[in-house]
Amino acid sequence: MSEVTGADLLQAADEMRRALTPHQERDWSVPAGPLEWSCWTTAAHVAHDLLAYAGQVTGRPDDGYLPYDLRISPDASPAQTLTVVGACAGLLAAAVDAAPTDTRAWHWGPCDPAGFAAMGVAETLLHTHDITLGLGVPWQPPQRLSALVLRRLFPDAPDGPAPDVLLWATGRGELPGRARRTSWTWRAAVE
Repeated sequence: MSEVTGADLLQAADEMRRALTPHQERDWSVPAGPLEWSCWTTAAHVAHDLLAYAGQVTGRPDDGYLPYDLRISPDASPAQTLTVVGACAGLLAAAVDAAPTDTRAWHWGPCDPAGFAAMGVAETLLHTHDITLGLGVPWQPPQRLSALVLRRLFPDAPDGPAPDVLLWATGRGELPGRARRTSWTWRAAVE
């Protein structure tokens, strides 16, 4: 199984910018697809999670998340917010790639650097999907990145096109012959 790396995080952030930059002048105060958050708040959430994961990998706490938070100015434009997402993806990518593979930090149990990378890719792809739904922009997560996330975070996922399965696994899509998910969790912690 190939591990998720910093390069994968950077590719996910680049894909987010590629999908959303042409629509940065639109109204990002609308809900992000099925979420209660606005498109802007959802993008800020991605940056927050990426930075939090970077802190976990470098700080290595074993009992909870580090007590800090990212604050993006509420006056930041969508373009500026996407730049913050890219910066936080870079920080997580650097942390993941610099950490020894036996590093463990808390995320509902001990999680390795590749697990934090997988969660970062998942957050970026899934919330890009939410934002594109909110903005009315057709977009699907990339096949390769979706497959990486599924292998790491949803090892019991059914067969099928990886983007469709990822959206189904997280309650965002349907798969033929399977009930739509209304709750889900991913498995990032390692034994």
